[in-house]
Amino acid sequence: MNGKDLAKYIDHTLLKPESTMAQIDKLCDEAKEYDFCSVCVNTGWTKHCAERLAGADVKVCSVIGFPLGAMSTRAKAAETAFAVEDGADEIDMVLNIGALKDGNTSLVKDDVAAVVEACGGKAKLKVIIETALLTKDEIILACKTCVEAGADFVKTSTGFSTAGATPENVALMKKTVGDSAKVKAAGGVRTFEDAVAMIEAGADRLGTSGGIKIINGQKLDGGY
Repeated sequence: MNGKDLAKYIDHTLLKPESTMAQIDKLCDEAKEYDFCSVCVNTGWTKHCAERLAGADVKVCSVIGFPLGAMSTRAKAAETAFAVEDGADEIDMVLNIGALKDGNTSLVKDDVAAVVEACGGKAKLKVIIETALLTKDEIILACKTCVEAGADFVKTSTGFSTAGATPENVALMKKTVGDSAKVKAAGGVRTFEDAVAMIEAGADRLGTSGGIKIINGQKLDGGY
């Protein structure tokens, strides 16, 4: 795999609260230049990105219930509906982590299903399960519940918690979902070698703010 091949795996990401319009515009322009799969942004930037990327082969991905996942289901569904209306092609929502750890899979499933419904068949849904906060058994339970609720992807991390993706967790997630969903690895991808390791473990997509450095063989010092 070379850098050009790797680029289409990458969701070019900027989720910092202090992000400015100039930085978001740069993100979009870089995504077009390097042929990344998508830009991943907070919903306040969805419409702006959709307009700036109109006609380009770059998707707009918006995060929902980010980064904690502890919002009400109605709030997540409403935010999703507005994001899709504003032009989001993909939605990355955060799982209700506390409910999962309580064993309340009914609430978790309903939470995800409500966002699936709000996507209205117009956007793909990735569910961030925040692996750093879960046991192996909870990772398996989260993945199974997300698939049952209709998610298109399960995703490792927000990049805002205690740790990001590992090849081991990606492999566990892929083994659990099989062909029923795809897997996105985010956080912890610092080098080209890291990216390839995640893909070899089963990742179909990578989330990083350092995609340009990674595809050029440089090491990412910090960030998502």
